[in-house]
Amino acid sequence: MDTSPHTATRIRQSVIAVPPLARDEEGGVSAAENAKIIRHLESGGVNILLYGGNAVFYHVRPTEFRSILQMLASTVAKTTSVVPSVGPAFGMMMDQAEVLRDFDFPTAMILPQRDIADPAGIVRGVRAFADAFGKPVVLYLKFPNWLPTAAVRTLVDEGLISWIKYAVVQEDPAEDLELRALVDAVSPEKIISGIGEQPAIVHLRDFGVAGFTSGCVCIAPSRSMEMLAALREERWDDAEEIRRQFEPLEDLRNQINPIRVLHEAVFSAGIARTGPIPPLLGLLEDEDQDTAIATAASRLLSWEREQTPRTA
Repeated sequence: MDTSPHTATRIRQSVIAVPPLARDEEGGVSAAENAKIIRHLESGGVNILLYGGNAVFYHVRPTEFRSILQMLASTVAKTTSVVPSVGPAFGMMMDQAEVLRDFDFPTAMILPQRDIADPAGIVRGVRAFADAFGKPVVLYLKFPNWLPTAAVRTLVDEGLISWIKYAVVQEDPAEDLELRALVDAVSPEKIISGIGEQPAIVHLRDFGVAGFTSGCVCIAPSRSMEMLAALREERWDDAEEIRRQFEPLEDLRNQINPIRVLHEAVFSAGIARTGPIPPLLGLLEDEDQDTAIATAASRLLSWEREQTPRTA
């Protein structure tokens, strides 16, 4: 595992994959099936893996947290960096900090908490966790105006933030006052677009953020990396052509449920057996939805496996 700090240079090197966490039929974590997902991502050049919402880290049992970390650290290649997540409850994240100190992950992401939380308290919680963990953390901005820009800047100025996953969904990503205020207050090198390929072009071109996270990269890693390369080289038309290929599966994720659809897509594409998704998320029980997901995932994987890349 790559344990080097997540500098601006490091996080620009890869699309940041946000994969599902494969489980067996009894609900236990499957080392073998997770290894298949990891190898598929690494074969496409992806070398930063963030285990957060798609991996349902919100509902990881405290008793399995250590074994999951051990499995991930021992499975990835020496050049691959892993970012586990903690929380969202304060007590949970503080107990997880004690476990994390026994490993050498470069950073960890704090899952966002909306219930029984307020901005001043969130700042105190980030400080407490970062101090207990002993390293800067990933701040996950998912809900509109969840944390004021001034508070984010304070945490960055205090050296507590490794980078920011910005995932506030806007009707028009080009008209995002919250992201504009954040970019103006904090170096855009600290900010990662956190909503997949669809808004990534606008976020990198118009706001100058450092990169993007993706769930569908788990199906087509080399194509997502091609898109990142096109964005780095300001080949906007090439990036747009690639983005469109991800759109059918992303549309299904938006229409049904982003986590459940990706979980099913990785399985239906034949990449790995992801197993039943943990409660408190429901199962997909609509055959038409299953068919649509399988079709979109298979088409994306077929495009991934084409011999001649679409872009240079």
